[in-house]
Amino acid sequence: MRRRLLGALILTIALPGFALAVGRPREPRLHPADVPEAPSYVRRIEDTLVALRVSAGEDAPSSARLGARRVATGVIFDTRGYAVTVSYALLDALSIEAKVRGGGTISARVVAVDLETGLGVVKLEGEGPWPAATLGDTRDVRVGSVGGTVGVDEDGDLAWVTSHVQAVRRFSGYWEYMLDRALIVGPSTDSWGGSAVVDARGAVLGIAALRLGEPPHVNMAIPIEKFVAVKDELMAAGRVVSRPPRPWLGLYTIPREGAVIIDGFATSGPARETALRRGDRILSVNEVTIASQEEFYEQLWRGRAGDVIRLAVQRETSVHVIRVPSVDRYRLLGILRGSAR
Repeated sequence: MRRRLLGALILTIALPGFALAVGRPREPRLHPADVPEAPSYVRRIEDTLVALRVSAGEDAPSSARLGARRVATGVIFDTRGYAVTVSYALLDALSIEAKVRGGGTISARVVAVDLETGLGVVKLEGEGPWPAATLGDTRDVRVGSVGGTVGVDEDGDLAWVTSHVQAVRRFSGYWEYMLDRALIVGPSTDSWGGSAVVDARGAVLGIAALRLGEPPHVNMAIPIEKFVAVKDELMAAGRVVSRPPRPWLGLYTIPREGAVIIDGFATSGPARETALRRGDRILSVNEVTIASQEEFYEQLWRGRAGDVIRLAVQRETSVHVIRVPSVDRYRLLGILRGSAR
């Protein structure tokens, strides 16, 4: 049974509210003659979509949670063959195959990742010019705005659903990730990783990154402005070098009624080598009291990568202050200026 992207992740960490792809029997498909004509927003975006098959090393740090074989959608945004997708699909990639519309398969390579936004860029190998999507703007998007989520599945077939914006809000994840503004779009599509969230005219409003909640699921999408603001820098340097790298600890946390609980450790993260324990309740960061996952990240990211972070944690009836040397995750992953090119 083939696993969809992130199948290994949900089997490793089952967090309430996060529903991720798992291997399962293929759903019955309609005969082509019975499939209704795609909406105009699908027809306007479909030629810019590619199915990315990513292979990583079996023993790579990211493979423990994401699996060594991953599938995601890429959205071509530049006629030279640059496509945007979710960054987690590209971590530790050894090779990438891209299936283009029309059935051809070509090679692609990682150009950049932006761990802060959760997006990455690949370059298709082949002659252009390539069809490029229109990148929109979400500043006028409101709850109830109607459009669609369009991607490709593991076979390279279109997967789309007419959807609407259910919320525009801050979003935080357990893996030291937070967006100050995210689109919550429903209903969800089965092939969400890298899928384009578009408006009625087919302009890209965001890149779907996760499936959340219980059925009926919704998608969390990264607003396209997060990418537009840094895309040229990503293509030129492999990462956003104009902002200082954030301190990274390699902690997995979960919010719990006014508290932040340590739920695990990244294999290559510095926190794993400290006295921190799963189940510890984080009380403060550098002597600043925190009561939510968002506050934890806000205080953690006030410094720079390399800073020693002082975490006060409660363990049973005792309080411990534990020093954690933070790192630059880009250096840990070998993503340095120009290295992705």
